[in-house]
Amino acid sequence: MARQLVVQPQSELDIQAAAVWYEGQRTGLGERFLAELDHVFRRIVDNPQQFPRLETTVHRALLRHFPYGVYFLSEAESVQVLAVLHLHRHPEMWKSRN
Repeated sequence: MARQLVVQPQSELDIQAAAVWYEGQRTGLGERFLAELDHVFRRIVDNPQQFPRLETTVHRALLRHFPYGVYFLSEAESVQVLAVLHLHRHPEMWKSRN
């Protein structure tokens, strides 16, 4: 049975803000960001343990072409996405969501 991906409401806002910003920089770039994020989400659900732990329970997956990290908790039946944050602007903000 596959894990369920649960994106917290604040993480949805993170994602929307980043996509809008990238789209404003260049047409289609926001869509590329979302596609890459979707790819990372699939990798997380398939094998969350492949990503390093930052603290006891929180893992971080990095996007390849965008300076963003996905901070998540891996549980037996689900993956809880705590934050999707720009690595230079908000490196510690995820801690307030755990």
